[in-house]
Amino acid sequence: MAETIAHASDVLRVEHISKNYGAVIALTDVNLHLAQGEVLGLIGDNGAGKSTLLKILCGFQPPTSGRIFLEGQEVTFKSVDHARSLGIDAVYQDLALVNQLAVFQNMFLNREKVRWPLLSNKSMRKEAKEHLDDMGVNIPSVDAQVAKLSGGQRQAIAVARSVYSEAKILLLDEPLAAMGVKEGAIILDLVNRLKSQGNVSIIIIAHNYGQVLEVCDRVNLLQGGRITLDKLSRETSAQELTDLVVAEYRKALEERHRAASA
Repeated sequence: MAETIAHASDVLRVEHISKNYGAVIALTDVNLHLAQGEVLGLIGDNGAGKSTLLKILCGFQPPTSGRIFLEGQEVTFKSVDHARSLGIDAVYQDLALVNQLAVFQNMFLNREKVRWPLLSNKSMRKEAKEHLDDMGVNIPSVDAQVAKLSGGQRQAIAVARSVYSEAKILLLDEPLAAMGVKEGAIILDLVNRLKSQGNVSIIIIAHNYGQVLEVCDRVNLLQGGRITLDKLSRETSAQELTDLVVAEYRKALEERHRAASA
């Protein structure tokens, strides 16, 4: 098991997190930390527990056991809204965007500005454009219907909305999935821009280890519900990560074969 060393600069720390679904053990004794402004890559094979861990960190599910510390204070998330109020937000593959609405309307979804008795569309358009321009998100117009944008642009809008909502910690679940090189570059550029600003800490789940090493400061490998590797990106390689995942996969196959033949 990888040794995880906590630091005073950590904005998020989890200790001995486990999660059981009846007899199914999804996570076992997970220890993880995230520093201010850091981008942490969370990798592992399918079923390793990555998405389960993110759901715990964003308040969607409670852990079976373990502790979570936010800026040094122990917290127990009561719901997704509670975690969001404390500065943790998650962006999943479905993005939670409304395709029929314009970009600026999605940016202010469920927190619309109102000039009684009407919505203040002018103000929302102006603020959405300023924020997207500041983050370097390139779209045709804030009036464009989200359904007509590319996958990379839609993902960038979902990330920008979370940052605009004053998220301190972003959890990105497979933001590069099913994207080509051009589309993925939009998200990688956005993450790099956020990292350079240093105001937001990010945990990103991805399967492309080359992209993980390109954008992340540090990598955690989750295998069988445990963190088995915690390394700085510059101290590892895509080949090492691939070899570790393949070795674990082969080990699991051998164990199943032995169990079946017993």
